[in-house]
Amino acid sequence: MTATEACVTKEPQGLGFFERYLTLWVALCIVAGIVLGKVAPGVATYLDGMAIFVNEAPVVSIPIAICLFFMMYPIMVKIDFAEVLKAGKSIKPVGLTLFVNWAIKPFTMYAICLFFLGTLFIGFIGPDATDLVKMPLGLDLPVDAIHGEGKVVLANGVKMLQVPLWRSYLAGCILLGIAPCTAMVLVWGFLARGNPGHTLVMVAINSLTMLLLYGPLGGYLLGVGKLPVPWQALLLSIAIYVALPLVAGYLSRKWIISAKGEEWFNRSFLPFLTPITIVALLVTLILLFSFKGEVILSNPLTILWLAIPMFIQTMLIFWLGYALSKALGLTYEDAAPSAMIGASNHFEVAIATATMLFGLSSGAALATVVGVLIEVPVMLWLVRICQSTTHWFSREADHAS
Repeated sequence: MTATEACVTKEPQGLGFFERYLTLWVALCIVAGIVLGKVAPGVATYLDGMAIFVNEAPVVSIPIAICLFFMMYPIMVKIDFAEVLKAGKSIKPVGLTLFVNWAIKPFTMYAICLFFLGTLFIGFIGPDATDLVKMPLGLDLPVDAIHGEGKVVLANGVKMLQVPLWRSYLAGCILLGIAPCTAMVLVWGFLARGNPGHTLVMVAINSLTMLLLYGPLGGYLLGVGKLPVPWQALLLSIAIYVALPLVAGYLSRKWIISAKGEEWFNRSFLPFLTPITIVALLVTLILLFSFKGEVILSNPLTILWLAIPMFIQTMLIFWLGYALSKALGLTYEDAAPSAMIGASNHFEVAIATATMLFGLSSGAALATVVGVLIEVPVMLWLVRICQSTTHWFSREADHAS
């Protein structure tokens, strides 16, 4: 059983083969992408050029949109949104999780990454290094016009926005920080012996909350980061990469279970989706790194400069959630998943949104992939921390007695 399958089953399992070695697969994609960029640099460029254009600017890369849809759809189809109705039975942990995810996490991610990328590591990244990102959807600015911290330039006959490289990285970190985990979080809760019912509820609630808050928060923080994105761009991104797979997942899940039964759905249909998800993710990563190979080869520590603030952010959010869980008197079974839900990220949505808003070749897209790279090892470490601190909390068995 895979990690995302656990989001809908009442008896979640541990990490599957793919999830267990996710960091290795990403590392191999980095190598494969760099090799592809060297051997056949036109392949990724051609595929990314198959796009829907608005005002002479590429808005949606069709091949990448297909890949990203198949990254998101399996996550959505595996979620039982009926579990949301059970949220009222656990107001404290649900309220805590929503507070940390949406009132704290986006802003600490912004502040931490701004400090590291814009100040501490600026000399390593390059204070004058620039990145070419997509023109914001809906804007038809002339060449040499200024938009935020960017300047409109003509690259290979296409209008692009030239921005400071570190700000492009910051944009990716912002998009990652406002994407709470909905895919693998039940696995982390299961490994930590948390409450699967609470985690199931939060998977559904986070998915629905993203429809409402991802756009406004993303638009606000990107604007503060001086890479403003029009509202229609964010709305289109949410519609394509969250709402569309969510609706498709909900309707197809309902129809399949009605026609074939829930057991067939869990045992036959979900395993069929797993390789599709894996292939879509790996193809996207390979194409992304085929564009960014030169950046990585010229500055191989780029991934480290991005990973450090993300790691600090993850630890901060985890310990904040864990401490507040203790202060609220939650049992360990609710405290562990409540803390890890905020610490983990929904990197599929972040990659999709960064790719659509800024382009597959952007530093923003690269930054979101670093989130994938560190996800598994960091979260497994947090699982071990939870397992070693169970004595800090009361247990459900104590309340039952």
